[in-house]
Amino acid sequence: MAVTRIVPLVDAGLGNSAYLVDLGDGRALAVDVSRDLRAVEREAARRKLTVAFAADTHLHADFLSGARKLGTWGARVLASAAGGREFAHEGLHDGDEVDLGGLTLRALATPGHTHEHLSLLLSDGSRPLGVFTGGSLLVGSAARTDLVAPDRTEELARAQYASLHRLTTLPDEVSVWPTHGGGSFCAAPAGGERVSTIGREKTTNPLLRVAGEDEFVAALLGPLGSYPAYFRWLGEVNRRGPALHDPALPALDVDRVRALLAEGAQLVDVRPMSRYAAAHVPGSLSIPLRPVFATWLGWLAAPDRPLVVLRDPDQDGDEIRWQALKIGYDNLAGELVGLDAWTAAGHPTAATRLVSPHEVSGRVLDVRQHAEFTAGHLPGATHVELGDLPARAADLPHEPTVVMCGHGERALGAASVLEHAGHRDLAVLTGGPRDWARDTGGTVVTGS
Repeated sequence: MAVTRIVPLVDAGLGNSAYLVDLGDGRALAVDVSRDLRAVEREAARRKLTVAFAADTHLHADFLSGARKLGTWGARVLASAAGGREFAHEGLHDGDEVDLGGLTLRALATPGHTHEHLSLLLSDGSRPLGVFTGGSLLVGSAARTDLVAPDRTEELARAQYASLHRLTTLPDEVSVWPTHGGGSFCAAPAGGERVSTIGREKTTNPLLRVAGEDEFVAALLGPLGSYPAYFRWLGEVNRRGPALHDPALPALDVDRVRALLAEGAQLVDVRPMSRYAAAHVPGSLSIPLRPVFATWLGWLAAPDRPLVVLRDPDQDGDEIRWQALKIGYDNLAGELVGLDAWTAAGHPTAATRLVSPHEVSGRVLDVRQHAEFTAGHLPGATHVELGDLPARAADLPHEPTVVMCGHGERALGAASVLEHAGHRDLAVLTGGPRDWARDTGGTVVTGS
C-alpha cells in the first residue's frame, strides 16, 4: 500500500505546518493540527476522507491542539505517554507502533524541544516513507529548548543533540515533515522551505555539522530571541485538554461596548493601519488583521480581560475569532463593526500621525525584535521590543516620539500601547530602516 497524498496545512502566521495524510482507504491521519480545524475539515471533505487518527508530536506552546476535539469526532488520539495528558488518548512509548490500515506509525522518543517529544515515523511495510519531526529536526535547524523551564534549557538542548543524531540514522531518502518552520517563534531562524529529507539535512543543516555536543548547544541557544507570553501557559492547557466549546464573537452595540470598557474590557482594533491612524477609540489596541494577528494578540492583550473587537465591515469576523481561539483567547466579549456608530453617538476619537522617512525627527523608538534591530537601525534610535512595551511604557520619557518597525503595523501597535499609557505627540513611520536609508540617503547602524 502507498500513501495517496500527504497534505501540508501551513499556518503562515504562526510559522507552522500540520499534516493530513490520506491513508488510501477513505481514512486520514491528522498530525499536529490546531484548534482551528477549518483547513482540516476543508481538505478532508474535498478528498472525501474521514479523520480516523489524530497525532501530536509534543505539547505545543504556540497553539492549542485540535487532537482532543478530533477525538470527540471519532478519531483515535495518539500522543506521548510521558506528556501526562488528562484527556482520552492512546499514550505512546518509544518504539510503539500503530497500524493505520496497511501503513504503520512508529513512535521515536526525541526529547529536546519538550521533555516528552515524539517523532512519528510513517512506513509502508518495512520501507520508511517519512518522519513527522515536530520540533526536533527542522529544515536547516532545530526547535528551541527553553520553553519547558529556564533551568532545563541546557539539559534539553543536550537531549535535542541526541535526538537529531538519532533521526539521522534513518535512510537518506526518508522525508522530513516538521511542524515548526520559518516564522515560528519555536524555531531558530530557518529558510522558506518547510519539508526536506534526512539526506539533505545531513549535508546542509548547520546544527548537524558542528563538532560536538557542546558546540551544538552553543549554536542552538545562541540565536534564540524572545517569544510571546502565551507560550508560557499553552503547553499546560494542552496537557489538561483544550476546551471543546468554541466561543462566538457576538455583535455589540455602542452602549454595550462602552459598558464593557467601563468594566475593564480591552478594545482591540483590527482595522488596517491607515484606518486606525485616521480615527480610533481612545485607549484601543491596534493589531491589524493579517496572518500574524494571533501572535501579536497573544503578546499584547491580557488573557484575563474580556476582549472587544472593532473591525471593518469587509474584514472576516470568523477569521478574527479563530485566530484568537487557537492561542487560547476565549475571552471574546463581542465585536463592533465599523466606527460610524461610535462617532454618530458623539463619542470621542483619537488619531495617530503617519510620517514618511523625510519627516522623521527627534526621538526614534524602534520596536522590532533584537536580531532585527542589531541588523540595522536608525542612528540614535532607542530599542524596546514591542512585546516588552506594555510593561515598560510608563517608564519611557513623555516627549515627541517617532515609533518604527519594519513596515509600520507593529509600530502602530506600539503607539497604541504608549497612548494607552498616557503618551502623546506620537508618530509612526510608514516603513523601515531600508526605506529611511533609501529615501533620505542616511546610513543605518548595525549592532546594539
